[in-house]
Amino acid sequence: MKPIKVAIIGVGNCASSLVQGVAYYRQNNSAQGLIHEVIGGYGAGDVDFVLGIDVDARKVGKDVAEAIFAGPNCTAVFQSDVPATGGKVIMGKILDGVAEHMTGMGDRGFIVADAPEATRETIVAALKASDAEILVNFLPVGSEEATEFYMECALEAGVAVVNCMPVFIASRPEWERRFAEKRIPIVGDDIKAQVGATIVHRVLASLFGARGVQIERTYQLNTGGNTDFMNMLDRQRLGSKKESKTEAVQAMLAERLEDENIHVGPSDYVPWQKDNKLCFLRLEGNQWGNVPMNLELRLSVEDSPNSAACVMDAIRCCKVALERGEGGALAGPSAYFCKHPPVQFNDDVAAQMVEEYIAPAAIAAE
Repeated sequence: MKPIKVAIIGVGNCASSLVQGVAYYRQNNSAQGLIHEVIGGYGAGDVDFVLGIDVDARKVGKDVAEAIFAGPNCTAVFQSDVPATGGKVIMGKILDGVAEHMTGMGDRGFIVADAPEATRETIVAALKASDAEILVNFLPVGSEEATEFYMECALEAGVAVVNCMPVFIASRPEWERRFAEKRIPIVGDDIKAQVGATIVHRVLASLFGARGVQIERTYQLNTGGNTDFMNMLDRQRLGSKKESKTEAVQAMLAERLEDENIHVGPSDYVPWQKDNKLCFLRLEGNQWGNVPMNLELRLSVEDSPNSAACVMDAIRCCKVALERGEGGALAGPSAYFCKHPPVQFNDDVAAQMVEEYIAPAAIAAE
């Protein structure tokens, strides 16, 4: 089978982990660390990265395999031997894709390339020339205008989308309708981690409800030292991110909490943490006889590899949809792999929806 051809917007830490992982699984025939070893006949190594789009001077013009190791990327290098992909990183369009304070942070921030910004025409032409089938959006949080710009490009080029960012595209009816009308699949919005703060928070919230404990208050506090957390120092960029993470938890509660009783979101940037993310969870509730109880949890993960398994599954689900001629938001994959899907489902239900969705493809591929 021919590899799935993927283009990436934003060649940062998440892109680095994804590209490293494809090289890793090509060289190591292993299912370790994967949610699904095979989807539609495609393994985790069956992806070619044919195009990168970025605005940083240290990445533009380089092969994707080289650009993923350029600054300010700081994620774990678990696969240093990444063969050249043949896909070059081209200059993108900035819009709101770069927070103003990020250009004044030296090597830790963005160094905008001294090159003409892309236009819609140049991006569409590049997508078509690369034969990309799926576009993965790794833009920074708060990139509302930039994300919508690239979604217009994807629709014009006829390219499927995995929207990893909390800019609501798959979950907004007007956007989802346009993808459905053109029979272009999309998985979104805001990718979950494999075992991250949101999925753990959701599972604990479901556990409390299943065991008859009424949740009264809860918080989720996160710190990290990558460019994602640096970007989110600008609190004005956090609106959709906080909504996405908060609604992902609220959807699992037996009764919706008042706004003052739930806090979910990024808390601070700690440079020395680099791509390590610390999450502090607390749930307070009442059990038998209205007696109070609480649970506290500390989670430490390397942030970018933690999302790569979900992105890889979303890519392969999009490929299955392309082969079937389907368009619009993929309900099961979006609910299972994303924080803000068009429709929220319990994670067990969403997992079953994914299994049912990929089962016919798996049978056809045998």
